[in-house]
Amino acid sequence: MITLTGKTLTREVEPKVGATLLQLAQEAGVDWLFNCSRGTCARCRCLIREGAERLEEATDAEWDRLGPDELDEGFRLGCQAKIASPGRISAVNRTYF
Repeated sequence: MITLTGKTLTREVEPKVGATLLQLAQEAGVDWLFNCSRGTCARCRCLIREGAERLEEATDAEWDRLGPDELDEGFRLGCQAKIASPGRISAVNRTYF
């Protein structure tokens, strides 16, 4: 299961390999903040609390927008972080603003 926490809502959803965390949050009705869904605004920034190893590698957009320090701390962009394998993942939307 995947636990997605938005601004005020938390939902558990089934993992879908190839889907982004933002896509799953939208499908589940989680109030996950975002603007562009292309990796440039970083509004969908999230902290991966559990299961980072079940996500695909960080994209170029994430390296450009977040940088190595935030990636090392467990931050990802919800629009870029794709599910690579099923299993337990927990993510919290942590926008800058």
